[in-house]
Amino acid sequence: MSTGAWEDRVAALWDDETIDAEQRIERMRELADAAPHPAVGAFELGGAFDSGGHEAEAHEHYAAATAAGLADVDPVRAARMVVQHASTLRNLGRVDEAIAMLREAPEHPSTGVAPRVFLALALHSAGRQDEALRVAIEAVEPTLPRYNRSVRNYAAALTDG
Repeated sequence: MSTGAWEDRVAALWDDETIDAEQRIERMRELADAAPHPAVGAFELGGAFDSGGHEAEAHEHYAAATAAGLADVDPVRAARMVVQHASTLRNLGRVDEAIAMLREAPEHPSTGVAPRVFLALALHSAGRQDEALRVAIEAVEPTLPRYNRSVRNYAAALTDG
């Protein structure tokens, strides 16, 4: 199967709202086996487990995607995986690992400010509410039509002092 056809099948599977999570996982297993690169297949299968609520299995596949070189093979998926994998780690109670991963997340157009939003969630889970709120505010501040300086100052004051 060509890479384009494989990508189309993966996109169609993600868009299919007529199947349940377990069916998506099973179909994604087949697609992962036929992936143009093992790292890409592991990422997509990890995502299927993740969206199905199977965080431990998702973590295994995300780790396999990293080990297989996803960052070199598909930078767009690699950027998305940081968000997904860190969220999975947070859900597994591995909050400090999630925070560290999200702090190192690359900026990428495919994720926008999502790494910062998920960092705020992880910080909140760690009981660091002021820091979480600061990160969230700083993530959205550039999108405000005005009050930017005031918002930046208020955000900084949350953790300065």
